[in-house]
Amino acid sequence: MKALILAGGFGKRLRPYTQERPKPLIMVADYPIIVWQIKWLKKYNIDEIILAVGYLKEKIINEIGSGRKFGINVTYVVEEEPLGTGGAIKNAESVLRKEEIFFVLNGDIITNLDPTKLVDKIEEQNAIGALALVPLKSPYGIINFERETGKILEFVEKPYIKDYWINAGVYCLKPSVFDYLPDKGNVEKIGFPDLAKKGKLVGVPFGDVFWKAIDTHKDVEEAERLLKSENFS
Repeated sequence: MKALILAGGFGKRLRPYTQERPKPLIMVADYPIIVWQIKWLKKYNIDEIILAVGYLKEKIINEIGSGRKFGINVTYVVEEEPLGTGGAIKNAESVLRKEEIFFVLNGDIITNLDPTKLVDKIEEQNAIGALALVPLKSPYGIINFERETGKILEFVEKPYIKDYWINAGVYCLKPSVFDYLPDKGNVEKIGFPDLAKKGKLVGVPFGDVFWKAIDTHKDVEEAERLLKSENFS
């Protein structure tokens, strides 16, 4: 099975790191983000990887090459201009249209969730796309207290809000998705909403997994701390 990694963004919020290195090559706990992704995909026997590259693409190509040193095969599709997430997937249609099913993931996430659960769900529901969902983490610590007396009971540091789920940036898609994608634009705004209205998009919640998006300098620091802990596998 093949996976498309969207690796063409500018990573503006990670400057100055991304002035010289594209976001997928930012080092996090001894490995670039993209190497964490390759290691994770290989664990689930996904070793045919397409990299959608744009900004500083030569550095990604030089670092990853054919993929042989990682035990994978890599194909590149190039964005000559920023296309957005939907346009980037659409741009890879020529190498994915004949697949029965394929994965897509954002190039700035590190996770250990089981992507095969997306395959099971998409087949079970006869959907065109399945999205991995993770619980929303509060950006702040919260306080639990008695409503009547105001007595503070406990402090909870940045808990997961499990009644709310966010897009994890990991998708399993059928090639008919290309009929819904824009040539330019984000799939979250053009593509997925139409599929949802037609009942052809499903979500798979992952409550107890490691998942971290690397958007800011603080995210790099937090991801390094978590990856070096005993909780990650």
